[in-house]
Amino acid sequence: MLQSYLPVIMQTMVAIGFCASMLIMSVLLGKKGSKNAIKDTPYECGMLPIGEGSPRFSVKFYLVAMLFVIFDIEVVFLYPWAVQFRDLANEGMMAFWSICGFVGILAVAYVYALKKGALNWKV
Repeated sequence: MLQSYLPVIMQTMVAIGFCASMLIMSVLLGKKGSKNAIKDTPYECGMLPIGEGSPRFSVKFYLVAMLFVIFDIEVVFLYPWAVQFRDLANEGMMAFWSICGFVGILAVAYVYALKKGALNWKV
């Protein structure tokens, strides 16, 4: 039983050894220059960094982004079904009705988001 896992164990050991050796070599051979306050400042297109690092975004931005991700992932789930639809159609209408239920739930969620004003930018 152990002989079947031997290649995996050996590859894991080689990977760990490689990572450790690269980290040790970077510490030993790396350049340790003197710290300079000017060189340690962040570079922003030649401009001096003044103010906060990141601007504040509206909650609407995050809400629309989450809705986009959710509906985008749902479309990814539809793609394999569409590819296999011809084979699924030969077995019966169960696949068709199941995807109709899936799209129906998506439609209800979309209508709910519209009714709540999640996609209105003017509010």
